[in-house]
Amino acid sequence: MAHSHTQTASPQDANARRLLIAFSVTALFMVAEVIGGLISGSLALLADAGHMLTDAAALLVALLAVHFARRPASGRHTFGWLRLTTLAAFVNAIALVVITIFIVWEAIVRFQNPQPVAGKTMLIIAFAGLLANLFSFWVLHGGGEERNMNVRAAALHVLGDLLGSVGAIAAALVILWTGWTPIDPILSVLVSCLVLRSAWRLLKESMNELMEGAPVTLDIAALKRNLSRTIPEVRNVHHVHIWLVGEKPLMTLHVQVIPPHDHDALLHRILHFLAHEYQIEHATVQMEYQPCHGSECDLNEKTAHHHHH
Repeated sequence: MAHSHTQTASPQDANARRLLIAFSVTALFMVAEVIGGLISGSLALLADAGHMLTDAAALLVALLAVHFARRPASGRHTFGWLRLTTLAAFVNAIALVVITIFIVWEAIVRFQNPQPVAGKTMLIIAFAGLLANLFSFWVLHGGGEERNMNVRAAALHVLGDLLGSVGAIAAALVILWTGWTPIDPILSVLVSCLVLRSAWRLLKESMNELMEGAPVTLDIAALKRNLSRTIPEVRNVHHVHIWLVGEKPLMTLHVQVIPPHDHDALLHRILHFLAHEYQIEHATVQMEYQPCHGSECDLNEKTAHHHHH
């Protein structure tokens, strides 16, 4: 059944406001850190700005997801516009990998040719960035009791960025106290590793969805076995296809069944199993009353034989 959306001020509206505030603050201080990094000569600040770019990208993708999820499907876009957020995540991930490579390369150059760093300017900008990250995390983490997956993921991005700000502050303090400027490229590489880790995960997830891959947490072989064991009328499950559209799993499958007395009741039990056991709320099931033939069917015969009564 289709899910209806009420017009009242919903948790979706609250989520959108939180994301917009956090995105605005993060993007503003990302620009401030870029300017501060160029003025002070601090690579750690530029690296932290790159990390804040990951946060801004994650927040923007989450904000787009909330917005586009409200748009109804059309005759041309039968799944709506949810896949657009995945495409945006893919592009963001590639951009972040390129930025990380640039920062690491610049760090190597600075090891060979140390550059002067204005520690005081660096400390001020880094501390302001830390406050911005704390505020963004508080906005995303507090408030309503119902935060969707996008908001929780965005909050984790901002929490991770706190480490980057702390690293830039630590580098600034070391430079002010000891004058040892190599700490700046060292910490910039460490922060870049955090960025690369987040970007690589985002790249894999978005690539999997764009390639119509099944959710990585879902074991299709186990799903077929469990469906046969849970519903005795099901003798064989084959031609299973699962993919994601905007983090929502969709599924088509063929099931060989004992000819039921009530076709609709059996179909309802299968759909109920998929929705409650695997959170697959959109599934197209083709029932078959004849034996299944083919290599894919052979894989299920051993698991299906012991269900005969």
